[in-house]
Amino acid sequence: MSFSKILVANRAEIACRIIRSARMLGYQTVAVFSDADAHAPHVALADEAVHIGAAPAAQSYLHVQALLEAARKTGADAVHPGYGFLSENADFAQACWDAGLVFIGPPAAAIAAMGNKALAKRRMLEAGVPCAPGYLGADQSDAVLRAEALALGFPLLVKAVAGGGGRGMRLVHTADELQTGIDGARREALSAFGDGTLMLERLITGGRHIEIQIFADAQGHVVHLGERDCTAQRRRQKVMEESPSPIVTPALRAAMGRDAVAAARAVGYQGAGTVEFMVDAKLRHYFLEMNTRLQVEHPVTEMLTGLDLVEWQLRVAAGEPLPLQQDAITFTGHAIEVRLYAEDPYNAFAPQTGLVRWWQPQRALQPGIRVDDGIRQGSVVSPYYDPMVAKIIVHGRDRDDALRRLRAALARSPLLGLKNNAGFLHALLGRAEVRQATLSTESLDHWQAQGDGLFAPPTVGDEAWALAAAALVWRAEAGWRPGSVAAYGLCLQCGHQVRGLRVCAGDDGQIRVWLDAVETEIQIHRWTDGDLRYTCAGVQGSAIALRTDATLHLAIGAGSLVFEEVSAFPGTGAVQDASRALAPVAGTLAQVLVSPGDMVHAGQRLLCVEAMKMEMWLCAQAAGTVRAIHARAGEQVVSAALLVELDLASTEAAKD
Repeated sequence: MSFSKILVANRAEIACRIIRSARMLGYQTVAVFSDADAHAPHVALADEAVHIGAAPAAQSYLHVQALLEAARKTGADAVHPGYGFLSENADFAQACWDAGLVFIGPPAAAIAAMGNKALAKRRMLEAGVPCAPGYLGADQSDAVLRAEALALGFPLLVKAVAGGGGRGMRLVHTADELQTGIDGARREALSAFGDGTLMLERLITGGRHIEIQIFADAQGHVVHLGERDCTAQRRRQKVMEESPSPIVTPALRAAMGRDAVAAARAVGYQGAGTVEFMVDAKLRHYFLEMNTRLQVEHPVTEMLTGLDLVEWQLRVAAGEPLPLQQDAITFTGHAIEVRLYAEDPYNAFAPQTGLVRWWQPQRALQPGIRVDDGIRQGSVVSPYYDPMVAKIIVHGRDRDDALRRLRAALARSPLLGLKNNAGFLHALLGRAEVRQATLSTESLDHWQAQGDGLFAPPTVGDEAWALAAAALVWRAEAGWRPGSVAAYGLCLQCGHQVRGLRVCAGDDGQIRVWLDAVETEIQIHRWTDGDLRYTCAGVQGSAIALRTDATLHLAIGAGSLVFEEVSAFPGTGAVQDASRALAPVAGTLAQVLVSPGDMVHAGQRLLCVEAMKMEMWLCAQAAGTVRAIHARAGEQVVSAALLVELDLASTEAAKD
């Protein structure tokens, strides 16, 4: 099973991650790319690269024949699937072997056995691994699913048997929500995996999500590399991962490790895998699923053990035995990872696209801090793929040390140019519930439903407003913009907040800013390549600031802010028009629920736009009649495209 050139059938940060380890071991690497990724970092990092199709994943990264042809064209003799896309597709694994390529992952039979969640659960029950109650039947009629759900009780999860990464999964709290959950999970599963088969699973309330990293070789050796705690989740998708788990005892670790190894042996597993469990309040664990691939959060285990898991994958794929046996694997300190997403956490986590204007994570790097990314300054984040753009991982002496260092790393590595969740993550890590490890998998969703301040835009401090005003009027050659004018008034907008300020030049190069009649003196000492050094109210500080025309991108502390200079007298265009429903982001129009002539009420769902693995529903802002629909299901739409027009006047006329 020797090989020398590896085609990485993936993109972004995981492709970069695999290429680095492969090259370190002396392997040649081949990247693949779609139209949208022609200038992506993973393309430049590899020894060779092959274009495989259009931007949509179905026409590129999910196109099996295009991937196999890229391997043939470059002489690659092995394929690493990364995670996501085809990484857990048994047919792809088999196609690689049939083409004479080494598939760097488990055998196709093991992927098939664990890729179907219902089948995997049956195998685990046979192997004696504890499982949560559920329905695994072949009868997929709505009537049977409803009957089984009522017998199980609520809350429960409706899950796609071929799902992963939170896709094709719906949490159902009551019988009234059941049909919507079934329909949504089935539709999303068909779109993402081509398989709408569902299963039901009783939700372990108040539980923690704990997974065990396992490794197996062709010689029959299987080990586990400890646990990762993935309890911090929103909508069943992981936000933060850490190891060791703050709630796992040595006895529980041993029991979960034993069951994870048994799960791997039950399907003849080889390579890297993750066995996921739910742990209830009484520290009883229940099998959820097995991911037959490398996980997004694998760096947590690498930081804790000092091992390179991609290197282990390559060695096992080459037929070598595991580098270490169980008693030689040690764990040191505490490691935590957070996922940096191009999304707006204060607007239902809507995915964001656009130009990366500032991204220099190397400024945060020091021993014990690692950043895995797939973007560069000047990159464009497109709507076609997952919104995760980077992962920040830290290792500390203990948990408190790791949490403190991670918050500092987030503050030192701002992403400017498009909205992201860095500030949200910084605030989350500072929560008492996180520090005290009292979260459950439902905590974040519960907080959001209750209107917790974590999900509201943070207050922009007066210093940030004053600094933004000073920066927008400052010029290096002249000191400040108006020159001969004694004072200058301007109106700034940050998010939904608009404030008026007055600015004038002071003595010794200082700029005086009045905000709500309070005067602040600011002196800008240096502003080069984004680095802004200033003194405000007698205290020196630093920020990252980028100015484009009348817009200022500002990273100060842990927050990334955008200030725009606007007219103090906005026109009617600034008012939202309830008669026009616009696309919230660029993406695919997945569903249209109305037709021209339909009467709709305020809050009624009109259509669904899918982008970056997320469904976003557009609802009517007011009652009316559908006048026109400007796109069809399945079409690509750009952000802010007009999708539906409503005739609001007809509703008023109907009342008369």
